[in-house]
Amino acid sequence: MRAMIMAAGLGTRLWPLTGFTPKPMAPILNRPALYHILKLLSRHGITEVVVNLHHFPSAITSYLGDGSDLGISIRYAYEQELLGTAGGVKNNEDFLSGDTFLVMSGDSLTDLDLEALVADHRARGGLATLAVKPVDDPSDFGVIVADSGGRITGFQEKPPADEALSNLCNAGIYVFEPEIFEKIPAATFYDFGKQVFPGLLETGEPFFVHETSHYWNDVGSLEEYRQGNFDALRGHVRIEAPGHEAAPGVRFGERTDVASSAILEGPVLIGDDCVIEEGVVLRGPLVVGDHCTFASGVRLDAAIVWSGCCVGPESRLSGVMLGRDVFLQARVEASGAVVGGRSFVAEGHDLGDRVVEPGSVVM
Repeated sequence: MRAMIMAAGLGTRLWPLTGFTPKPMAPILNRPALYHILKLLSRHGITEVVVNLHHFPSAITSYLGDGSDLGISIRYAYEQELLGTAGGVKNNEDFLSGDTFLVMSGDSLTDLDLEALVADHRARGGLATLAVKPVDDPSDFGVIVADSGGRITGFQEKPPADEALSNLCNAGIYVFEPEIFEKIPAATFYDFGKQVFPGLLETGEPFFVHETSHYWNDVGSLEEYRQGNFDALRGHVRIEAPGHEAAPGVRFGERTDVASSAILEGPVLIGDDCVIEEGVVLRGPLVVGDHCTFASGVRLDAAIVWSGCCVGPESRLSGVMLGRDVFLQARVEASGAVVGGRSFVAEGHDLGDRVVEPGSVVM
């Protein structure tokens, strides 16, 4: 069985963190979201994959290569102009059309049982099966309405809670039979949610839902991205955590140097080649990437820090997210700020909950 991973989006919902990084490469526990999706496929025996690309494609190809390190075979399909979810799949018809195939978003976080999904699809004999997750508040999601047998009867896009006909949200994970390609025009922008699925309803094609209780997060906002990292840190979703456990709830990467007077309160994950100086206090939930430095007296809690960041002495940061290669001078303060990659913040500046554009200089 083959799969396609959709990784061509612009990542606008995670701006400013995605200023220099495609959204599927946004790290969750210091590894890209796309890495975790590919490991999930591999665990379920799906080892032939095509990944479509558009935004910063080299960031993806240079990290994943041919997929051999993950035990899979990856081919890439670059889209000069975005083709949409369905159009991107149509563009890879030659690779996918031999048998039942799977389509997944490359920027979500899940440990869904793919084998159960595929088995359910084959048992029902429909053209398509859509994985769905029950949610408390359907107003933030695309909602799928199905009958008692699981056959899809309708859709709602982000309905108000009192108007929702279902609490089943579309998880963006689909199983298709090759006949689906007959429903998608070639070489044009085409969308599953807006065009293909409503078309199947109109023509009476049989397609179904597969309801899952497994973890799923669409990483559809900065807050969802934060929550996904913290959920993974606490073990709520089955993904790999790098490093080794140095103390209960505290993991370090290789060659990370922690001063004896530093205080770390888990859950905390620190990447490779980091330096944590004297008097630093790091309180979880906290995820810190590789090659980061926290100078003496830094206080940091409930944060996500991408690789290559440097935080100057006596800085006080709470609830922040720092993109790659951010440099903060001494005594910087922030509470809830999100700082785009390659930014510089001058000594003594109070960012508050500001959103800082990528590449900024804040004086």
